[in-house]
Amino acid sequence: MLLYLLVACDGLDEKQEKALKRCRSDVQAALHAYAEENPDSQVTVIDECESEECEDWRLGIQQPVKKAAQIKPAVQLFNDLAKQYRVDCEVGSVEGGEFEPVSYFGQREGQGDAFLIGAYLGL
Repeated sequence: MLLYLLVACDGLDEKQEKALKRCRSDVQAALHAYAEENPDSQVTVIDECESEECEDWRLGIQQPVKKAAQIKPAVQLFNDLAKQYRVDCEVGSVEGGEFEPVSYFGQREGQGDAFLIGAYLGL
């Protein structure tokens, strides 16, 4: 299964959009550092932020997983990003090129739980 985790960029109010635009480069750096630090996990950074509108962005990671234990480090990374930058996160699977969300967590939604997310994904 191909897992993805994204910073939730849609449905933001004006204040949240400004904050996300300010911290975007820091979030991008954290995602790239995570991918480089975990080469065996085959992490790919999703960095589609060309639009002026935050709601069109996709900013996160994807990685192949077989077991729920494999998602724990990625969920922790996004919990840390949510706490530091006050963002929410979306997690799900990529099937046929389509992103299928299973859960949200972060600033407004509360901490993500890797065990529960694994169960939602059927791992």
